[in-house]
Amino acid sequence: MKTLSPGMSSSLCPVISTAAPLSPRSPTGSPSLGSVNLKGRSCLTLKDFSSDEIKKLLWVSGDLKHRIKHEKQVDNYLPLLQGKSIAMVFEKRSTRTRMSTETGFALLGGHPCFLTSQDIHLGVNESSTDTARVLSGLCDIVLARVYGHSTLEELDKEASIPIINGLSDLYHPIQILADYLTLQEHYGSLSGLTVSWIGDGNNVLHSFMMSAAKLGIHLKIATPKRYQEAQRLSKEHGTQLLLTADPMEAAHGSNVLVTDTWVSYQITMQTGSVAKPDWTFLHCLPRKMEEVDDEVFYSPRSLVFPEAENRKWTIMGLMVSLLTDYSPQIPMLKF
Repeated sequence: MKTLSPGMSSSLCPVISTAAPLSPRSPTGSPSLGSVNLKGRSCLTLKDFSSDEIKKLLWVSGDLKHRIKHEKQVDNYLPLLQGKSIAMVFEKRSTRTRMSTETGFALLGGHPCFLTSQDIHLGVNESSTDTARVLSGLCDIVLARVYGHSTLEELDKEASIPIINGLSDLYHPIQILADYLTLQEHYGSLSGLTVSWIGDGNNVLHSFMMSAAKLGIHLKIATPKRYQEAQRLSKEHGTQLLLTADPMEAAHGSNVLVTDTWVSYQITMQTGSVAKPDWTFLHCLPRKMEEVDDEVFYSPRSLVFPEAENRKWTIMGLMVSLLTDYSPQIPMLKF
C-alpha cells in the first residue's frame, strides 16, 4: 500500500476559446514547491493531497504541455515512461478518460493496456485483492474507473504500485486537475477566483470541495445537499463558501460557472448576467441540453473544449509525477 502524507485520509465524511501557450512566469507560491516529490503515491482523491502537491501536479502538467505542444522541443514525443505499462481498468466506459490516458501514456513512451468488464471482473471472478496483487506484478501503475469508491480503496490497499482514480461514485480527481489547469491558463492564476457549482451533488463537486480551498478558490454551491467537510476546508484555508439552493444566488459575482447533471435548471446567459464580467463556463462532458443551452456552451465564454484537451496533459502530469522524479523545465506557474 502506498503511504499518504502525514495527517491525511482517503475517505469522504466555446466561438470556442483556445488556451494560449504558457508563457514563462516569475516563480511564485511556496518556496518548497520544487522539492515536492509524489513518486510512488496513489491518487484516489485530492483530499489526500496538500496545496503544494496539487500545485506541483499542475506545474508538471503545464510543463509537459508547453514542451510537447507549444514549443515542440521533443518532436511531440517525450519518453519519460519508456518501458513502463499502465493497466486501465474500466467498469464504466468513457471517451475522455480512455483517450487522454492512452494517448498520453503512449506519448510518454509507455504501453497502455485497456481492460473492460469483459476482460476483468473486479470482485466477481477474482477478488479485488488478488487482482491488485496480480496487476502489481504485471504493470507499473493502474488507472481504474469504477462504480464504488471502496473498490479503489481495496485495490490501493493490496497493490504495491500506484493506483489512480479514473472516476468513482465519490470522486473524479483527474477531471478537476484538468479544470484547474484550464482556469490557470485562462485567468493567469487561481487564488481569489470564485467558482460556482450549479447542479446536483456528485463526484465532480466532491473533488472541487476537497481541493478548491487549498488553491485559494472561493466556492459557491447551488444544490439541495449540505457539505460539512467543504465548510471545514474553507475555514481552514481562509476562502469563502456559499451553500444555497438558488442557482442565481450561486452565480452572483462568480468568475466561473460549472454544471453537470441538474434536470431542473439550465445555465443560460441570464445566469451569467449576475456573474462577474469575465465569467467563463466549464462542463466535464458529455453535455445534455437541459444542463446548459447552446448560446453559453458554444460561446467565447465556454472553456469546455480546452478543458477536455487538458484532460490529456493533466493525466500525463499525474502519471509522470507518480512514476518518476521529473522536475518541470519551465518556471513555476502562478497560482
